[in-house]
Amino acid sequence: MPTIQSFPLPDLGEGLTEADLLTWLVAVGDTIELNQNIAEVETAKAAVELPSPFAGVVVALHVSEGDTVEVGVPIIDIRVGGDSEDDTAVPGVEEASPAEDSDERVPVLVGYGVAKEGSSRRGGRGTPPVTASPNGQNGKPLAAPPVRKMAKDNAVDLAEVPATGARGDVTREDVESYLQGEPTAAEQVPQRRGREERTPIKGVRKHTADAMVRSAFTAPHVTEFVTVDVTETLELLDSLRASDHFTDVRLTPLALVSKAVLVALKSNPSLNSSWDEAAQEIVTKHYVNLGIAAATPRGLMVPNIKDAHELSLVDIARALADLTRTAKEGKSSPADLADGTITITNVGVFGVDAGTPILNPGEAAILCFGSIRRMPWEHEGAIALRSVTTLSLSFDHRLVDGQQGSQFLALVGRLLSSPMDMIALS
Repeated sequence: MPTIQSFPLPDLGEGLTEADLLTWLVAVGDTIELNQNIAEVETAKAAVELPSPFAGVVVALHVSEGDTVEVGVPIIDIRVGGDSEDDTAVPGVEEASPAEDSDERVPVLVGYGVAKEGSSRRGGRGTPPVTASPNGQNGKPLAAPPVRKMAKDNAVDLAEVPATGARGDVTREDVESYLQGEPTAAEQVPQRRGREERTPIKGVRKHTADAMVRSAFTAPHVTEFVTVDVTETLELLDSLRASDHFTDVRLTPLALVSKAVLVALKSNPSLNSSWDEAAQEIVTKHYVNLGIAAATPRGLMVPNIKDAHELSLVDIARALADLTRTAKEGKSSPADLADGTITITNVGVFGVDAGTPILNPGEAAILCFGSIRRMPWEHEGAIALRSVTTLSLSFDHRLVDGQQGSQFLALVGRLLSSPMDMIALS
């Protein structure tokens, strides 16, 4: 006997409590397989595709594209079992029995479960199933995938289209009739265009804003600066690029800055720690997950290189290339963004000399790497044209004393001005 299984938004990890539903990859009436991707959702950290924990027929979509959904709230109903002929029709109220009332065992994707009795469900358990009416939860109308595509291509909101289908669904003819009755483009243009634009705060932007406010008003920030002659580091960079070890690797100044930070952390462990407010403990990390702040189409993200302290310079260069490419393509996973211990932000790529960065929440320090410029500089008792950069370090004064922060920043600067010391200490 067929049963209706509700699939709630699963816990996607890292303490996230909600996600934005970007795109439905299935429609009501579709037959889907176990583990088939059914929707793309955007959490505060990444955009991911959700696989289905059931095989069957989609009978209801409870959430509209663009909606923000809390973890545990049902997003889709799937009819499991039964004849295929019955599965093609949208069920009535009497068919939509809750999944938790059924004893039938169904295959479930590892890491995702059936909605529990205590799950948070908008409207409550006494609310009639959404599939009993033409519109789904949140007012989403019923329509076949081709009709939805037609509406999307013509910028038509299906909720505004009168439905004449046998099941109360919107048909192609309904959309065509609606389009014919639409006002012309000229009529739609307001006499005076607005001078402001409002964009909903959600996804990565919301997470970034919340994190920056929390960090700025929780951790007492101190920022220090040092200006460094990195001429010898750039000369070493040119030599390494010409070596056989780096023929297939893009070696950048950021790789050497990363190596300098990793070396300096060995004698300055307080910069690689975190503050546990609940336990009233300082947690010193004996590993380094090196975060790299990256500007992406989805906003600021900080993916990190796991166990960077164990990597050679070649491996760091490869990891940086992979990490930044993945981030810019919008493919960073929540795991890529989790558990960072210290961060580097490279504002030099934008032509900026220095900055006062805000800490990534949960970390003790962030190093800002400015642009490298040729300028007059004292060298061996004479003024010469040298390559110079400014490093700035923001740190949490609860975790890092002023002396510790200054010593760390000075050491990073010394390693970059004398790269042979960096090689000797690494």
